[in-house]
Amino acid sequence: MRPVFDWNLGSRSLTLGKRTLVMGIVNVTPDSFSDGGEHFNPEDAVAHALKLLDEGADIVDVGGESTRPGANVGEKNASVTAEEELRRVLPVIAEIKRESVSAVISIDTYKAKVARAAVEAGAEIVNDVSGLQWEPEMKKALAAMSCGVVLMHTRGRPDEWKSLSPVADPVVLVKRELRERGEAAVLAGIKRDRFVLDPGFGFGKRLEENYPLLKRFHEFHELRYPLLVGISRKSFIGRALARNGKDAAVGDRLFGTLGAEIALALQGAHIIRTHDVRACADALRLADVATS
Repeated sequence: MRPVFDWNLGSRSLTLGKRTLVMGIVNVTPDSFSDGGEHFNPEDAVAHALKLLDEGADIVDVGGESTRPGANVGEKNASVTAEEELRRVLPVIAEIKRESVSAVISIDTYKAKVARAAVEAGAEIVNDVSGLQWEPEMKKALAAMSCGVVLMHTRGRPDEWKSLSPVADPVVLVKRELRERGEAAVLAGIKRDRFVLDPGFGFGKRLEENYPLLKRFHEFHELRYPLLVGISRKSFIGRALARNGKDAAVGDRLFGTLGAEIALALQGAHIIRTHDVRACADALRLADVATS
């Protein structure tokens, strides 16, 4: 049985652990690795978000900057400014809340300025893929706000990933660094019940380093936090599905993604972040029967 938590979002809480929740991805970007440009227009992004909610998403995660491999990110090096990111996401967040007052919206950003404005516009979760590492101001900003936080593990920045040295045991490394970053955030004044942790599949991990994270995901429960995972359509899935020496294309990774998502749910993942909400939600209903 996976542990049950009440995730503090400020004005309300979400119960995590009684069933697997689904976070649907809404990329308001022209260059995301999987669906860049498909929902770059605000009207298209809102329509997509509402569709994901109708298909069973418990949370929609709105992002305005791609953190794909090779992207320039960070406080001084970002290819997308905070102002441009806000121009992309704020109209989408506001309109989702107008169309669906009860929707739980997450803002996918590592920038404090974007996080503050998005929460003011109606987002209740800040999903920081850098684990509060890329912009020092983020800890202080989150300590002053009342919202949920996803703290994801990233090793280095996207433009550094190809040059990172191999890791002997990625599970041990990710557990240690997630624990350290969670403790640092609590010391900065962010309450523990506001956090969900994400081991960050693909973020600074070589292809082969993702498989131990998948196989031994249950070990992350030792951190005593709720757990979120995002593996949808990622490169290590394409490699696992390779045929005739060629990795599966992004559009051919759905069934492999579902297999990995179910494996993670059976090991106690509390939230699955995915592009394909309907398929994932249907599959998780059966996985939850098996673990209930």
